[in-house]
Amino acid sequence: MPGQIRDFEIAIPDAALDDLKARLAATRFPEAETVEDWEQGAPLAYIRELADYWRESYDWRRCEAALNALPNHMVEIDGLDIHFLHIRSPHPDARPLIMTHGWPGSVLEFLDVVGPLTDPAAHGGDPADAFHLILPSLPGYGFSGKPAAPGWGVEKIAGAWHELMAALGYDRWYAQGGDWGSAVTATIGAQDRGGCKGIHVNMIFAPPPPEVLEAPTAEEQAGLARLGWYREKDNGYSTQQATRPQTLGYGLADSPVGQMAWIMEKFHGWSDCGAENGGHPENVFARDRLLDNVTLYWLTNSAASSARLYWESFRGRDMVPVHLPMGGSVFPMDIFAPSRRWAESMFKTITYWNRLERGGHFAAMERPGPFVEEVRAAFRTMTL
Repeated sequence: MPGQIRDFEIAIPDAALDDLKARLAATRFPEAETVEDWEQGAPLAYIRELADYWRESYDWRRCEAALNALPNHMVEIDGLDIHFLHIRSPHPDARPLIMTHGWPGSVLEFLDVVGPLTDPAAHGGDPADAFHLILPSLPGYGFSGKPAAPGWGVEKIAGAWHELMAALGYDRWYAQGGDWGSAVTATIGAQDRGGCKGIHVNMIFAPPPPEVLEAPTAEEQAGLARLGWYREKDNGYSTQQATRPQTLGYGLADSPVGQMAWIMEKFHGWSDCGAENGGHPENVFARDRLLDNVTLYWLTNSAASSARLYWESFRGRDMVPVHLPMGGSVFPMDIFAPSRRWAESMFKTITYWNRLERGGHFAAMERPGPFVEEVRAAFRTMTL
């Protein structure tokens, strides 16, 4: 059973922020890439520019205050502290919704959607679309505890989220997620322990069935091409984190610029920022918001502990079909962009499906308005 729910306040010591600035000032950079784009990784000129800004102008206390303005809590589940935000709607009939982030994201991804989802009437919406939000930090991420022994893979996290919702007094609820949050959410649906009544995911992972591979539509050809790009050009990080997360952790835990570049590359490649045409992550994300997320990883020393989720969950994870009601939102620049019939190989009761014209992997942060509308539309098709 979960332990007592405790209030939690974020208070990073000044010494940690001073240490960050000192390390940034002492950075030893590599030479520049030999290409004119991001083909070899995050370009030196941009990383230098961002490091200078991080050291000279960035204000963590602003981000800290924004997080502390929301109700933060801790609870021990199976020996591990789990950090979560719990924002209750002012509308009494609001539906409980647990939303899970992924890598290299955090609960910060959801800050712009908290207001519209919890209090739609105050944001021009319908009170019937209100949710009580529960936003946990994955084990090993942010302010959650770091597992000291193997076992905290997707299946265990899904079970822990069931326990969390029960501890909060919710016996009927929904779940939502992207990236690892999508995997956790799908696993909640597959486990079907009785509390969760429906799910929504915005990174929809399902193996392409034979009919898609044999005769793909134009939409499916685009999805297969995106998957092919990922496998050929972009999954080195995943292989490293799934096989040797500890070795990687030494470098990222010691170098804030290393940690920043490791994360920023993904906000470039996985967002709808024109990356295929030499685009830039700041085309769609504010610089401070990008550095908020990076700084959270740095200050909590989460490089190795977050990477271990790959080691835990890529080792023989079963792909179990989901029969609970499911809503799927496909943002075109996400890593996986399947068609509905493709997704049906995994999700057997799709009640809502939409492919958007714009957006990428970090949908709640990149396109908060459309993301909110997708969540609302999906759960309108389900009942608690």
